[in-house]
Amino acid sequence: MTHKLHPGAKLGEVKLRVSNLSRSLAWYEQTIGLRLLREHDGRRAELTADGRTALVVLEEVPGAIITPERSFSGLYHYAILLPTRKDLGVTLRHLVEKGVAIGQADHLVSEALYLSDPDRNGIEIYRDRPRSEWNRNADGTIQMASDPIDWEGLLAEAGDTAWTGMPAGTTIGHVHFHVGDMAKARSFYCDALGFDVEADWMRMGALFIGAGGYHHHIGLNLWAGAGAPPAPKNGTGIDYFTIVLPTAEELAKVTESAIAAGFRAETRDGATFLEDPFGIGIQLTL
Repeated sequence: MTHKLHPGAKLGEVKLRVSNLSRSLAWYEQTIGLRLLREHDGRRAELTADGRTALVVLEEVPGAIITPERSFSGLYHYAILLPTRKDLGVTLRHLVEKGVAIGQADHLVSEALYLSDPDRNGIEIYRDRPRSEWNRNADGTIQMASDPIDWEGLLAEAGDTAWTGMPAGTTIGHVHFHVGDMAKARSFYCDALGFDVEADWMRMGALFIGAGGYHHHIGLNLWAGAGAPPAPKNGTGIDYFTIVLPTAEELAKVTESAIAAGFRAETRDGATFLEDPFGIGIQLTL
């Protein structure tokens, strides 16, 4: 029987491999607006929005190579979810003022900005529309699109509010990966871990999956090509992302389901670690 993920599941910190920690720290603080929470031996740093919870962990990899875009399975982007539309407007104005190259899209369920860090790690910064405004198709999947955002409306929403970095209440909303085989990806994430398909864009080579009716906690795509190999371990990109479960019982169920599907689980520092079929690490925690 396929495990179904608890509707209270959400995402936690993401850990990224970078080539130069001091450069990345300065960029994340000045451009993204995250703040240093803890630093470890000058090689690893935890970044926070609220001063208590790590959202992004950066680790400098010896001899790191910058992974070329759309060449391997691995990170397409991770997505930082802001509490309000005004927060997104203030962030947009800040990025424009800094001269940062920005991509953008209105996904109907959300409004999103896209950029890359100094190691080409993709980042989305977005805000969700209320769930009451999300529309569903006849099969229950969520209607999404990639329309132009309302630049003027977002900037007007910001008003003259000063940018002071990422606000408290900021979270990791979702992660999006290049994968080399969608059938394997779906089998692992949906059958073994228990995510539901929320939007099927396979006509465009993508699938969006979530828990609890969320539009997606994980995006999967074939845009790096069928059979795209895992990113090298010394390549920049994602080391792991975190799935936060609401109870110890649910954590045990997810772990057991993954093991039953043939995946190895390892306990480290009170958390359970898995690796998906494409070398992407997953931390399961409470």
